[in-house]
Amino acid sequence: MPRFAANLTMMYNEHAFLDRFAAAAQDGFKAVEFLFPYDFTAADIKARLDDNGLTQALFNALPGDWAAGERGIASLPGREDEFHRSVETALDYARVLGNRKLHMMAGLIGADQPRARHREVYLKNLAYAAQAAQAEGITIVIEPINTRDIPGFFLNRQDDAQAICAEVAAPNLKVQFDCYHCQIVEGDLAVKLKRDMAGIGHIQIAGVPERHEPDAGELNYPYLFDLIDTLGYDGYIGCEYRPRAGTSAGLGWMKPYLHDARQEGQTTS
Repeated sequence: MPRFAANLTMMYNEHAFLDRFAAAAQDGFKAVEFLFPYDFTAADIKARLDDNGLTQALFNALPGDWAAGERGIASLPGREDEFHRSVETALDYARVLGNRKLHMMAGLIGADQPRARHREVYLKNLAYAAQAAQAEGITIVIEPINTRDIPGFFLNRQDDAQAICAEVAAPNLKVQFDCYHCQIVEGDLAVKLKRDMAGIGHIQIAGVPERHEPDAGELNYPYLFDLIDTLGYDGYIGCEYRPRAGTSAGLGWMKPYLHDARQEGQTTS
C-alpha cells in the first residue's frame, strides 16, 4: 500500500507555509516533504509536525543562491567548503525534524565546463555527506532532473545516478527516483524501477507533461503504485506536483489509497 507525503513547496500554496502542515493532515496525509526549511527554525517546523501527527520524509540541503538561479552545489568545483557547511546545516535540521533522508542537489554545468571535473567533485562531496550522515542513521539521496525544467542540470539519467552511487560505495547513498523527471528524459519507468529498486531511496510523482495531479497525463500511476508495492518499497512517495486548482479539491486520485490504508489499520489494530 503506497504511503504518500505531501510536498509542501508545491502543494497547499493557498496557505502560508507553516499552515500547510495542518491542511495536509486534514486531507489525510501522514507525512510531508518540501524543498528547504531554512527560512524557519527547526523548532517551529517540528511543532507543526507534532501538532498534526506528521512525519517529515525528506528535504534538501542548501542549494547555493536559489534566487540567482543556482540549483545545488554538490558538483561545483571551488564550492566544497560551502557544500560541507550545507551538509552540517541540513543534519542540524534533520536531528530536530526526525527525517532520515536528505537530498543533495548536484547543480548546473555549462556547456564549456569540464564534466569530468564536476563528476570528481560530486563523488567526493557525496562521500563526505554520506559519511557525515551515517552516524545519524540518515540516507543521502541524489536526483536525476530533466533538462527541460532545469536546463544544464548535471545529473539527468537513472543509470548515471546509480553508477555514481556504486562508485562512492556508501551504504547510505541512494537515488531519488522522480517519476516525472524520469519519464521526460528516458521513459520505460517500470523496467527502471525493477532494475534499480535496491538502489532507490525515495520516490516522487507528478503527472506528465504538465506536472499536475498524477490522475492525468501519460503515466499509468495505479499500475506503477502496484509495481512499487510488489518490489517491496516501503518508503514514502512524495507528491511533488502543482495542483491544477485547489490542492484539496484535486486529491480525488488519492482517496482509494486513504480508504484502503484506514481499512488496513482497522484490521490490524
